[in-house]
Amino acid sequence: MRAVPVYQAEGMVLCHDITEIIPGKRKGKAFRKGHVICKEDIPRLLDIGKENIYVWEVNAQTIHENDAATRFAKAVAGAGLSLDEASEGKVEIRANTLGLLKVNAEAVEKINDIDQVAAATLHTNQMVNAGNKVTGCKIIPLVINAEKLQQIEQIGIDYYPVVEVKPLKACKVGVVTTGSEVYHGRIKDCFGPVLTDKFEHLGSSILRQIFVPDDISMIAEAIQSLRAAGADMIVTTGGMSVDPDDVTPSGIREAGGEIVIYGAPTLPGAMFMLAYLGTVPVLGLPGCVMYHKSTIFDLVVPRLLAGEVLSRKDITKFGYGGLCLVCEECRYPECGFGKGN
Repeated sequence: MRAVPVYQAEGMVLCHDITEIIPGKRKGKAFRKGHVICKEDIPRLLDIGKENIYVWEVNAQTIHENDAATRFAKAVAGAGLSLDEASEGKVEIRANTLGLLKVNAEAVEKINDIDQVAAATLHTNQMVNAGNKVTGCKIIPLVINAEKLQQIEQIGIDYYPVVEVKPLKACKVGVVTTGSEVYHGRIKDCFGPVLTDKFEHLGSSILRQIFVPDDISMIAEAIQSLRAAGADMIVTTGGMSVDPDDVTPSGIREAGGEIVIYGAPTLPGAMFMLAYLGTVPVLGLPGCVMYHKSTIFDLVVPRLLAGEVLSRKDITKFGYGGLCLVCEECRYPECGFGKGN
């Protein structure tokens, strides 16, 4: 690449985009890469502040910013993603489906340790919609040494995929609603409609909801019957506190559930239980799920629907970032809740 004075640039081809900024009015491309400079362009280029035009000299050791950014993005993008067109050395990567965003933070850090490149992503383990921007890949100079691109591509191979969006499985969800007050009709169940809305938003459906009193054996029987009916996931509501008559955790254990964790370091959502009945996840949901927009439900359920088997460590890691500020207008997932891991 070499610099040519604007006055001598007539007939030459730009090797990079040129941005024009008019304060308070617009910011955009005045000239695009590949534009052939004509005599009429020279005054405008001078007005923009360009006294020299850069001509890219192609060789095997250097790559133009846009071509490099495209290779960069292709190296880090996995399934469920699409690439925008390169512009000014940057390519944005977007989700092309509803799903769970997964980002390998170690790989991103290694890429950013390479001089003259930048990768910026959203936090991992959050829901994204089709069209959401999830990653930006930027080449800093106008041209970059090919060796740096090769380093990025090797990281992309070693850590594949660096970024991906996992689709969610359409699950049949069984619900066991405990509580003698609901079972005997003294109060109306409000949990069922909430769960129906939440699971439908994630592409799943409620297979059946069973109402039982605060009875360990009946809770266990309801869980087992839902599993036999083909439930891919079972959630229980009510009876998750430490009160002596709140026996849902005991019912999950009696049903044969292998307890992963009882109690989660998230607020709201501390009185949460995760167990597995064979390969079927069984969740004990605290009451906060019914009336808070964002809770432990929103951190755990998408990962289960994406096919992940969660461990105790997966849940305990929620503590860093697990405090919801319960804002008057909930902005989740555009906030820090659950973003610590």
